[in-house]
Formats: sequence, C-alpha cells, structure tokens
Amino acid sequence: MATGLSLHVGLNTVDPQRYGGWDGALVACENDARDMARTAREAGFSDTTLLTADGTVENVTAELREAARRLKDGDIFLLTYSGHGGQVPNTLRPDDEADELDETLVLYDREFLDDELNREFARFAEGVRILALLDCCHSGTGIEVRELLTPDAMEQQFQTRDPARIEQTARLMPVTKQHEVYERDKDFYQELQRELRDGDGEVAASALLIAACQDNQLASDGPVNGLFTGTLLEVWNGGGFRGGYRAFHRDIVRRMPPIQSPNLHLAGRPSERFLEQQPFTV
Repeated sequence: MATGLSLHVGLNTVDPQRYGGWDGALVACENDARDMARTAREAGFSDTTLLTADGTVENVTAELREAARRLKDGDIFLLTYSGHGGQVPNTLRPDDEADELDETLVLYDREFLDDELNREFARFAEGVRILALLDCCHSGTGIEVRELLTPDAMEQQFQTRDPARIEQTARLMPVTKQHEVYERDKDFYQELQRELRDGDGEVAASALLIAACQDNQLASDGPVNGLFTGTLLEVWNGGGFRGGYRAFHRDIVRRMPPIQSPNLHLAGRPSERFLEQQPFTV
C-alpha cells in the first residue's frame, strides 16, 4: 500500500511587522486550505494544515522535510498553497529565470523562493509522486487586494483597463511593497540565492505543478474559495471526475476566464503513469 501525505497552507494575512506595515488581507485562503485538506483526507491522505500565523517558513520547511523523510518510491505528497505570490530579483542566476526574477510564496514571516521549494522537492526519494497546487499570483503587475469581484466583473474591468478595480481582486503582493521589502532585506535574499545556487540538487521525484495562472496573469480571490481552487473543486466533483491530470487541468482551464489560465508544469522525472492516474490517487 502506498502512503499519501499532504500539506495545506492558507494565509488570509501576513505579519505586517515583517512586510513593512502591509498585512496582505485576503478572504478565502484559509477556506481553500481546509477544503483541500478535506479533499485529501477523503482520497486517503494524511493531512496537515497550516493557517495564517502558522504558515511560516520554518513550519512549512519542517513539514516538507518530514514528508521527504517518510515517503519512499511509490508514495505521494500533495502540497496546496493559497495566498499571495510575489517576485524578487535573481541577479546571481540570470540564466535560471527568463525574466531574471524568482517567483515566491508570500508566507507569514517572509517570501519563500521557488528555488527553496525546488530544494525541498530534491530531498524526496526517486519514485515519489509530488503534486503541487498553488493558488496565487506569479505576476509582476502592481496590485493590492481589498475588494472582491465576480469573474465576469473582473474580466470586464480588464477589458476597460481600470487598474484601480483590477488591483482589488488578486492574490499578488503589491509590486511597490515587494520592492520596498526587497530593498530592506536584499542582503538576506542575495545570500539565500547564493546558497541555493551553490547547493542545487536534482529533483529525482516525479513532480507535477498545477498553478492558478500563467506567470503574467493574476489569480483572483473570492468570497468562499479562490477562483482557481473553487473551480478545481467543482471539476473534481467530490471524486466524480474521471480522467488523468492532463484532462483534469484541461477541464479546469475550460471553466476559467481567459484572463486567468491555470498552468501545468512538470519537473524532476515526470512519470506518464502518474500523469494518467485519477487526481489524488494514493
């Protein structure tokens, strides 16, 4: 019997003392984490949930390393994240990112670099299946989150080019705040990037990412769930969905507005057998 472990991180706010007075208030991220944890339990995973103040770099890293320690060939790890996304300059590795930026998960106490997540995935044994579902922005557009819009209203605001309304809907750390915090903590991030550059390890596991949007798009918050998470759960239909991960991704995309197109990305040593399985198969 395979083992399934899952980690669900949902942050409705961040620590304003660590982000220059910005609390990053969102509405639906904790709900996303709880709903994804329930979905995982129903599918046979053991689940851990970290909400808001518990969603620190230390706690997330500890859970990732514990999962890597426990899981072996044939097992599966599910990571879901719901919160803000951000970016920091990657001046030490300009060839690593086409836009010379590291995407980040905006955790409670600081931004968690995509290369840090890759480092943790590299700890998993060969043959482990990793599924990551990230409901956050990975865009360079400056926005702030304060008010909710329906997908139709959101699309209308994009069509009318109203930045004041667009910035009220998405899960992106405002670029002005990203710059402010990065300049304050530049030495720390550059040292971290140097450490990650010098300690790169190959991901031997089979890793599959479905992200809420493309790198140049925004991910919408919502009154109950984020737009991506809510659509994913609708497609999943309590386990009624039939098909593999590519079909799952395709059906989610079909139900999303054109301004937010979820991305499917493979890393490590992708397994066709994994891709063909019904989602959340332990």
